[in-house]
Amino acid sequence: AALALDNGLARTPPMGWLHWERFLCGTDCAADPRRCVSEQLFVEMADRMAADGWRDAGYEFICIDDCWMAPTRDKQGRLQADPKRFPGGIRKLADYVHAKGLKLGIYSDVGKKTCAGFPGSYNHYDLDAQTFASWGVDLLKFDGCNSDSLELLAEGYRRMSLALNKTGRSIVYSCEWPFYLRPVQQPNYTEIKQYCNHWRNFYDVYDSWSSIKSILDWTALHQDTIVKIAGPGGWNDPDMALVIGNFGLSWDQSVTQMAMWAIMAAPLFMSNDLRHISPEAKCLLQNKEVIAINQDPLGKQGYQVVKDKNFQLWERPLSGRAYAVAVLNHQEIGGPQNFTFSLTFLGNGLACNPACSIRQVLPASRDWGVYSWISSLSVEVNPTGTVLLKV
Repeated sequence: AALALDNGLARTPPMGWLHWERFLCGTDCAADPRRCVSEQLFVEMADRMAADGWRDAGYEFICIDDCWMAPTRDKQGRLQADPKRFPGGIRKLADYVHAKGLKLGIYSDVGKKTCAGFPGSYNHYDLDAQTFASWGVDLLKFDGCNSDSLELLAEGYRRMSLALNKTGRSIVYSCEWPFYLRPVQQPNYTEIKQYCNHWRNFYDVYDSWSSIKSILDWTALHQDTIVKIAGPGGWNDPDMALVIGNFGLSWDQSVTQMAMWAIMAAPLFMSNDLRHISPEAKCLLQNKEVIAINQDPLGKQGYQVVKDKNFQLWERPLSGRAYAVAVLNHQEIGGPQNFTFSLTFLGNGLACNPACSIRQVLPASRDWGVYSWISSLSVEVNPTGTVLLKV
């Protein structure tokens, strides 16, 4: 059977929108119809994605997370959508989403129940894969709650990968496999990439700076293990949810999340309310230069080069012998600070040899001109902010 590595999907990190983080497990549509996980929510978000430039910027998936299901399977043992919240069923929703030029993602779990307690896929992998394919689903986020052992967890992730491929439908496979392994054993990323198109390594992202910071710290700490495995067809997922446009991040912190998710070659899935988003957040999320870095066809993940008391310097090799460079000020006190570094630091000395042009991408776009290999660069960065450069 074909493996996920051969499914031809996720040649660049997938992009889209998903309901988790912003809308959580809202199931009371009578009390709060605008924030309920329902057919209406996804129809309205699909409308916004098509009309407001999101699809054209590259955000193509609209993803249902946990809590979409009825409490039990149907008489044939198949998963079913909650009939009150999804009166037309998932097939009708998929048709609507496809008509907008978008793709539909859905959620299930490797265990007996999902994280929120709905029916899981354990012992139903082939049936559920066939069901999702028959509905026209384009992506499956497969969670890891309520699995009885690490052996059953691994077996379930492998079996669902093979089951998805057997359907003959192109379905991106998003796994949480290493996240559930890590407390007990070191994940085998070579194996995981054989089966999954991207995989979660760390805790859910929250709408807070402490969450973003902890994800970046974890990624830097483990970069020797995880960076080398990322590439076309399979990506590290630092939790894909971009929380830009919500409530918890300052402007500079929003810039940092966008810049660093691009440096990390992370899947870019917004979790916000596209019906009510500020022009500034929309402009940042649709920034073509940042998206081009994230989607660079060379497919190499970036990594931290320097960390000192106040600053982090990250770089990402890009196609055309270019590099993306991020300077992050991790101080949370005071005002803007300057970080000065030699260009010989970049790309093991190759990025600017014998000379290079430098363009600032974030927080605002402007050309910095041409520099020689032996030059030093001084970058002013706001607290918890990031300056993203293309060299």
